[in-house]
Amino acid sequence: MAEEQNEQAVLVERRGRVMIITLNRPEAMNAINGALSNGVWDAIQELNSDPDLTAGVLTGNGKGFCSGMDLKAFARGEDIGPFGKFVREGSDKPLICAIEGFAIAGGCEMALTCDLLVASKGAKIGIREVKVGLFAAAGGVFRLPSRVGFAKAMEMAITGDPITAEEAHAAGMLSAVTEPGGALDAALALAERVAKNAPLAVAASKKLVRAASEGFDEPELWKMQQPFQQKVFTSNDAKEGPRAFAEKRDPNWTGT
Repeated sequence: MAEEQNEQAVLVERRGRVMIITLNRPEAMNAINGALSNGVWDAIQELNSDPDLTAGVLTGNGKGFCSGMDLKAFARGEDIGPFGKFVREGSDKPLICAIEGFAIAGGCEMALTCDLLVASKGAKIGIREVKVGLFAAAGGVFRLPSRVGFAKAMEMAITGDPITAEEAHAAGMLSAVTEPGGALDAALALAERVAKNAPLAVAASKKLVRAASEGFDEPELWKMQQPFQQKVFTSNDAKEGPRAFAEKRDPNWTGT
């Protein structure tokens, strides 16, 4: 029964080397309950474990991406532990968030767990927890500064007021702003650009950029890079890339 609920709360679709993960509780503004929490975590594990997938897109059905915690489900004691795992661990492979309408509270924190964000014009993005006596404890308060800068992050965190997609884009949080209804297509186009590249090289690049943004200094980053360099530069794909270039054809990546 739980598995059936997960499938209803989160939909998964494959398009080539890209997985689309869709939050599917539009009647509840895609609020996070036990089924959605489990469904997102299961989808991320599937994305990470499948060598035929290079990137993922996370989006939501209905009027908005995600409104945050389902307080009724929380009051019932539903387990949302997998959501906590997701916001802490993220995805091994690049994950792009497509935001329509709103990404508020836990929805914003879910978006911030992704590597790239795209939103439609007028979408509201923010962490409003201080308005109800809480704070954004799923990564929001300490991830926002690297996305929008100190001043804007502080303003968002202590006022609880959201910013628009246009403001988020100007602050460097978004890769693109689209017309309403266009966020998913833009995110897919971005994911497909990523998926044309060698999977191991993409995953290594993602992790090292993340590490640099999290404040590791350069000597630490050089050490961190060594095992990635050993794995990627001795891979089959590292041989396939130059060979395909010399033969004037598209490479056939295997992720090995």
